[in-house]
Amino acid sequence: MADLLWDRKPPPSRGPKPAMTLEGIALAGIAIADAEGLDAVSMQRVAGELSFPKMSLYRYVPGKAELVAVMTDLAMGTPPEHPGLGWRESLTAWALDLYAGFERHPWLLLSTVGRRALGPNELTWMDRGVQALSGTDLNGGQQLDSVLVITGHVRTIAQQTFTMPGGTTGVTEEHLTSALTEVLTTHADRFPALAAAMQSVEGNQNQGLTFGLDRILDGLTLLISR
Repeated sequence: MADLLWDRKPPPSRGPKPAMTLEGIALAGIAIADAEGLDAVSMQRVAGELSFPKMSLYRYVPGKAELVAVMTDLAMGTPPEHPGLGWRESLTAWALDLYAGFERHPWLLLSTVGRRALGPNELTWMDRGVQALSGTDLNGGQQLDSVLVITGHVRTIAQQTFTMPGGTTGVTEEHLTSALTEVLTTHADRFPALAAAMQSVEGNQNQGLTFGLDRILDGLTLLISR
């Protein structure tokens, strides 16, 4: 699997072009996953989308697990550049970019868990996050842990918010606020602390991502200042 992720060769510039490429196969898989979810991806389905026999795909990729690994790395792409920012602003931009990537391809929340081979794009994301902290006094372990904590926060909010194609329906803060308001209209006496808190909520903005991110960064600011 590592060879597929790290040694992908571009098609030859001369001579007849191959009927298929690994990238083309992965892009077809990405389109299916975006529309219908990761469970809808199969070698048979991808072959059908490309109008080729299923067996012809095995010349390029051994099976679904390897295909999903290539799809994941390709869908993640490389993180956008944000030059000239301080460590806090850089990590904020990095986290929001990661969230946007999960929003474009919600199935990445499923394909980027568990033991698996890591591709060059995914490692570039990790490297960019650590790089934002490289000018601070945090040691390497603290830098890595900081990036993991931020990633976990982004993933949690994304998992709660985004609707998975062919799967669960996401719940935004707007939906939650609306549901709470409806219940508390008639049951406020049973949940007095919650009812009091809801009275001071301003609007139905989705602030959980940035609120949590700011608190994590506040903690890192204190740690760095020590």
